[in-house]
Amino acid sequence: MSLIAAGTIEIPNSFGSAFDHGAFEAKTRRVFIAHTARDCLEVVDVDTGLHVATLSGFPEAAGVVAGEECVLVTNRGSASLAWIDARTLETRIVLHTAPRPNGVAIVSPLHAAVAACIGNDVHKPQLQVLGLEGERRWSIALPGRPRWCVIDAKAERVFLAIRDPSMVLVANLPELTAVQHWPLPSGGAHGMDIDHASGLLYVACDGGALVEVDSRSGEMRRQWPLAGVPDATFFNPRSGLVHVAIGEPGLIQSIDPRTGTRGQIATARGVTTTALIEPDRLYVFSPSHKGVLDLKGA
Repeated sequence: MSLIAAGTIEIPNSFGSAFDHGAFEAKTRRVFIAHTARDCLEVVDVDTGLHVATLSGFPEAAGVVAGEECVLVTNRGSASLAWIDARTLETRIVLHTAPRPNGVAIVSPLHAAVAACIGNDVHKPQLQVLGLEGERRWSIALPGRPRWCVIDAKAERVFLAIRDPSMVLVANLPELTAVQHWPLPSGGAHGMDIDHASGLLYVACDGGALVEVDSRSGEMRRQWPLAGVPDATFFNPRSGLVHVAIGEPGLIQSIDPRTGTRGQIATARGVTTTALIEPDRLYVFSPSHKGVLDLKGA
């Protein structure tokens, strides 16, 4: 169940820099990476293993999600969300958001985006749903700082990790109605992903646990210890493994929920974000590696 290092991909101007989220777009076979410290979006071709473009104009790029040749990027530095064409790399529209947007999700059947906004001293945290044509908009206030968000297989509900109080907030799409709060047994809900086939959420918490939650009932099922404070968390539907990035001491911890078996591989201190490339690869965004550390299933 372990991952092994398969190589690195150099990204210009990345040593000593800082990355945030990244996402794999399956149709174009490209990975889009928020290069937060450089206010840009990096593009890597998976099949060639090469960096192919740096897209400028994304102030403090943070959240990234991709699918159906669509890429969404939240820009904390400009309170905006950008929609990029994954094939042409052109920006199609930029939408205003609440301050400091972070986590993001695509709601493809509704042609909409979800943006989880941290807020500032004046504006409280908000969860927003934005129609990608720029006309529809819904929002709700949040009880704490938002982190990662995902949607269910039918694009009917959104699940959002809230740091404090540590919980999963659930709401119906697109109007953000029927809100529920599911408290978690570990503090600091952070990275999150969903197994669409089984309807199970996996929430990595700063308190040092990966928590399994039934997405239909909110029932806490099981939990496993983590080796440190987590960040990016991905469930691989092919392998059945959950991969959690841990910045200190710098590793990827892989957990098999079916058996509880755990493995890990060292990355670099302070490295916290990744992207899953199905079926068996994980890109780790690492300034120490001058870009991407490519991990492959053993």
